[in-house]
Amino acid sequence: MDIDLIFKIAGTGIIVAVLNLVLKRAEREEQAMLTTLAGLIVVLVVIVKEIGNLFETIKSVFGLW
Repeated sequence: MDIDLIFKIAGTGIIVAVLNLVLKRAEREEQAMLTTLAGLIVVLVVIVKEIGNLFETIKSVFGLW
């Protein structure tokens, strides 16, 4: 596992948390929720890509397909 992946996820979380706080203070609850949802989707896409890479590595190591 690469340490850059952890930094990407943590950085995304920090940015989303700050944006969420700013938007809630500006009484923009809907935009704050959508920002949080968008951050979650971005992190999930990154994780799914890494899981795909893991499966490709497992297939190549064990000679599957």
